[in-house]
Amino acid sequence: MTAPDTPEEQVVADASRRRFLGTAGVTTAGAVVAPMVANRAVAAQPAGPVAAGAPIANKLEDLARETSIDAGQALTTNQGVKIADHQNTLKAGLRGPALLEDQLFREKLTAFDHERIPERVVHARGAAAHGVFESYASLSQLTKASFLASAGKKTPVFVRFSTVAGSKGSADTARDVRGFAVKFYTDEGNYDLVGNNIPVFFIQDAIKFPDLIHAAKPEADREIPQASTAHDTFWDFISLMPESTHMVMWIMSDRAIPRAYQMMEGFGVHTFRMINAQGTSRFVKFHWKPLKGVHGLAWDEAQKLAGKDPDFHRRDLADAIVAKDFPEWELGVQVVEEADATRFGFDLLDATKLIPEELVPVRPIGKMTLNRNPDNYFAETEQVAFHTGNLVPGIDVTDDPLLQGRMFSYVDTQLTRLGGPNFHEIPINRPLCPFHNLQRDGFHRQTIAKGRVNYEPSSIDVPPIQEVPPSRGGFASYPEPISGNKVRHRSETFADHYSQATLFWQSQTKPEQQHIVEALQFELGKVSVPAVRLRMLSNLVNVDRDLAARVAAVLGVPVPPASPRVGNRKYAPSPALSMIARGNPKSIVGRKIAFLAADGVDEAGLQAVKAELTKSGAVVKVLAPHLGNLRGANGGAVKVDDLIVTMPSVVFDAVFVPGGDASVKALKASGDAVHFVREAFKHAKALAALAGASDLLSFAGIPAAAGATVPGVSTSLDTNALVRKFIADIGVHRHWERAQKDSIAA
Repeated sequence: MTAPDTPEEQVVADASRRRFLGTAGVTTAGAVVAPMVANRAVAAQPAGPVAAGAPIANKLEDLARETSIDAGQALTTNQGVKIADHQNTLKAGLRGPALLEDQLFREKLTAFDHERIPERVVHARGAAAHGVFESYASLSQLTKASFLASAGKKTPVFVRFSTVAGSKGSADTARDVRGFAVKFYTDEGNYDLVGNNIPVFFIQDAIKFPDLIHAAKPEADREIPQASTAHDTFWDFISLMPESTHMVMWIMSDRAIPRAYQMMEGFGVHTFRMINAQGTSRFVKFHWKPLKGVHGLAWDEAQKLAGKDPDFHRRDLADAIVAKDFPEWELGVQVVEEADATRFGFDLLDATKLIPEELVPVRPIGKMTLNRNPDNYFAETEQVAFHTGNLVPGIDVTDDPLLQGRMFSYVDTQLTRLGGPNFHEIPINRPLCPFHNLQRDGFHRQTIAKGRVNYEPSSIDVPPIQEVPPSRGGFASYPEPISGNKVRHRSETFADHYSQATLFWQSQTKPEQQHIVEALQFELGKVSVPAVRLRMLSNLVNVDRDLAARVAAVLGVPVPPASPRVGNRKYAPSPALSMIARGNPKSIVGRKIAFLAADGVDEAGLQAVKAELTKSGAVVKVLAPHLGNLRGANGGAVKVDDLIVTMPSVVFDAVFVPGGDASVKALKASGDAVHFVREAFKHAKALAALAGASDLLSFAGIPAAAGATVPGVSTSLDTNALVRKFIADIGVHRHWERAQKDSIAA
């Protein structure tokens, strides 16, 4: 450590030394100073020579003390007592044992020892944001819910996205269902729309939920694998549960590895009810449609991101909000008259089924914008408690047996996870409207209820807390007629397990079908029990024989006979089920573009392309072999954002290589740069090279640079023409149709 050069630096050194030693320190002249008093006031002058920097030290300490007190930042105990020394435990002598009477130490360590709460059994890893929902028009003809009562009405929301199977420490990009839970802080109380990014589920009845999760979680004997379904117990369970086949098709598709939270759909999964003021009930399915379109990752890319940036999704969400590129979704509904509930050929109460959008279009009813990151992850994202039973007047549940089970499970889980029945008092869970009831006491009770009445009805307190009739906004469950015997049985209308799985398969484009095949090959290839693989293949035969054959070929087994099935409804393919066929906005707003460059770069060409991309809303990062500034070919300088070796291609959406002979030569000599462009090409991303930079693409084995026409790859001497094509290519998102990408080693 070098010696201090100035009195100010000496003050810092002395302060650090005193902080380390505690109550004693050394002046710049070597004399021992007196202990600092409790209120951090300047101590009496020490005996012996006074340090040259002492007056400065005194002034700095005074300033720091005054600033701290003025800012209300005095360090205190949980009881509000100001702490004089937060660096040392109370000891019996300078080198003696710590004393049990040190209540400051015990309070701090007790809080630390208990600052972790049990993680969620499912949906443990999450990210969240605050925002606002704005209604497009009055929906009073459908529902009496006040937050949907008028055009332009705004309701605060808190949204949590999550993976299902992995623990809190798992990666964002695991192949998994994503939770999509929205808490509306309405003026009638909190309403929770708790869904997923997939519109169907694995099971039909909640009694099977523990079995599903046990099978999907790490195997019980060795607690592996983490955040992965590619193992024996999951596929053993799934192969024995034909009702899971439809969900399997979704989870093996690119829907299970979204590009970003802001680029994935959300679904309520279940069929709910909307009830208007006249008491008319209609069935409804909820949809969240991202305004940036629905996009996925490449599977190889997702696996690499798990190691190189396991926080990829939560980072993308937070960064977008910081950049004011606010994520947006439209809330839409599919509404079905109760009289029409049986016309689809499947049961609307079956959570393994969906209503094709071609049969019942999704009607947009409002827009949600996420515009503020949480202030504290634990207090908000971790402690938020969702519940499918948090309903408001005008929205109600149905007899979906999976939904009925969730109505019990959410509250039961929060009692353990959040320490008792008062989790509704945690700030993130509190309604914004007034709330009053007669529930009392329990762990972590915050509200101090006054008076002696804790029961109802009562006549002692005036005015009393009392019921509110439905006509004045009170919640009342829909009076659905019920008849029948008490049985443990499943309706025959739930029996067709394969027809919609076939619908999903036939609705995918060829690249998407290939990704499903590859995912099944990977997952079933990890299964070590041959009987499980064969049983799963027998189920896949009922979906599509060609699908089963393509998977079986890699597993090295013949296609087995189909498993037993019930029903074989024929559906027309649904483009809405395909991320590619549905069409997506071509905007590049928020897309991350890597510029690869080295010393000798054509700085004019680089800056011209950067300016156009930035103007279109993209985020540009210049990557180079070294930090600082690059020397331009014409004497200018280009600021470097990151090293090529620390920012892999998998975190970017596209790659641009500017010209400059020396720059291109240096990049060709860099294995990291060559791998970067190869990997981006393999993952079907847009690439562009200006002028002589096409040599790097040729050197990397990318055929477009040799004159071939390859989707999503642009080379040109004309900057304007290159930029136009590059922006169009980025807007496509991925160029899966590249026939050459699989031959590239990356």
